[in-house]
Amino acid sequence: MNLSIAVRQLGKKHPLLQEKNVELVIENPIITTRTLIELVVDYQVQLFNSSSFEFDDEDKIHLPKENYLPLLTDTGKVGFGALYNHNKVDLEVAQENAILAFEDGMYAVFYGDDELENLSQEINLEENKGLTFIRLTFLAGSYW
Repeated sequence: MNLSIAVRQLGKKHPLLQEKNVELVIENPIITTRTLIELVVDYQVQLFNSSSFEFDDEDKIHLPKENYLPLLTDTGKVGFGALYNHNKVDLEVAQENAILAFEDGMYAVFYGDDELENLSQEINLEENKGLTFIRLTFLAGSYW
């Protein structure tokens, strides 16, 4: 099943990641929020683990196009596509971290205009709405 995914941050004009279409392998289109998060993490882990690593002595810089650089600086993180961590990701640990972060309120998930508030909430993927992950930023400071 094809699903459109976007990642945003509150207070920013541009999305953190460009909207992308993801194909999830599911049997039943009615799934829980927990299963949806686990499937998205599974897809991303497979994508990361299948990427090739370069073990050359010199750092090869892949310069972004001119119109892409302002978008990178707006998000606060400029990267040039180099991967410095050559370890494979453990799928179970990544899924547990994503579930824990959702329970702790580190990010919100919207299916269309509906917020997915708990892990047991069921959604119907046949409705073909867009999935949006919003990274929440907490204020730091003291009371005095």
